[in-house]
Amino acid sequence: MTQVTVRNGNLDMALRKLKQKVNKDGLPSECRKRECYDKPGVRRRNAKKEGIKNARKRNKNSRRKED
Repeated sequence: MTQVTVRNGNLDMALRKLKQKVNKDGLPSECRKRECYDKPGVRRRNAKKEGIKNARKRNKNSRRKED
């Protein structure tokens, strides 16, 4: 379980740290993934789309570095 200590009564900073830790652990994406069942074909299709999107980002960034 993720824990955060509140120092000097600063609840806003503690809440911010908690959100960062939970996000880093991947809890929100895991919850979204478990909301509903995806058929294996749909999962493969989405993974392929993500891969294409990431490849385009990498190519775009590498072109910027060359310029």
